[in-house]
Amino acid sequence: MAANKVRVGMVGTGGIGRVHLANVNKIEQAQLVAVCDVNEASVAEICETYGVAGYMDYEAMLAAEQLDALFICVPPFAQGTLVEQAAARGIHLLVEKPIGLAMEEVEHKLKAIQDAQILTSTGYCLRYLDIVAQAKAYLANKTIAMVRGHYLTSFVQTPWWREQAKSGGQLVEQATHTLDMMRYLVGDVSKVYANAALRVMEDVPGLDIPDVTSVSLAFSSGAIGTLDTTFTQPDHRTGVEVLGKGFRLQISSRDLTIVDAEGTHSYSSTLDFYLAQDAAFIRAVATGDETLILAPYAQALQTLKVTLAANESAKSGSPVTL
Repeated sequence: MAANKVRVGMVGTGGIGRVHLANVNKIEQAQLVAVCDVNEASVAEICETYGVAGYMDYEAMLAAEQLDALFICVPPFAQGTLVEQAAARGIHLLVEKPIGLAMEEVEHKLKAIQDAQILTSTGYCLRYLDIVAQAKAYLANKTIAMVRGHYLTSFVQTPWWREQAKSGGQLVEQATHTLDMMRYLVGDVSKVYANAALRVMEDVPGLDIPDVTSVSLAFSSGAIGTLDTTFTQPDHRTGVEVLGKGFRLQISSRDLTIVDAEGTHSYSSTLDFYLAQDAAFIRAVATGDETLILAPYAQALQTLKVTLAANESAKSGSPVTL
């Protein structure tokens, strides 16, 4: 396929879908050929802007178009069997996070992916930051004692986001980025214990998700950690701090700080990590080099498993062993 452009389709033309649309349009190896969304006006606008075919039904799009790659940019509750149907046609997939809301469901999708032997990427775009690669290299031969993560932000107005049954709550839908970063730098999680509450945002109509959550994590390596998340704040702060004997590494948004015996060193990134993620996926499809993809579906499944376990722990009041 290296000699030809990768023919790309997209399901979901909302906020993140439009980011991917703009990126695909910039990538030399890619050719956007079709989009699908339930919003007819949005589809019409995209078709006019990019000169592509438009659909309101993904089954119709899959049947009519010869696609090499598909971007799935709809909430997990709206995915249906899209992953399975696309995989059965041999179409490589980039699936936005969260990839699902139940482990049985995503394990079924993973089996379909593995049976089809297609390439997959997921929306954990922060893995593509250059400062994250630098942090991972620094930590490679070090024993990590503790990791601390936070995702502290304001309320999201999107109607489905406030419903547990549709979003999985903030931990599954938003703070999953921070949890995934913790896993990427420190390794797999073996046990979780969480506390969550709806403390101050009960005046929001239709809201049934906790507005504060704190998760205690035990990692398979022996490291311990915490992750705190809330949507009660007037601003947005997110970050991960990794501590070991004689060193501290902190990623805060686009900034990396390392403190050790050699002093304090700071680095900043200007990289467009969304574009880097999409370009890596397209290159992987074009060349067959799966090592270009930093967050395949199987990795996203492991991150989802931790956040769902944390929700389970918060509900039951007991730790959950993974």
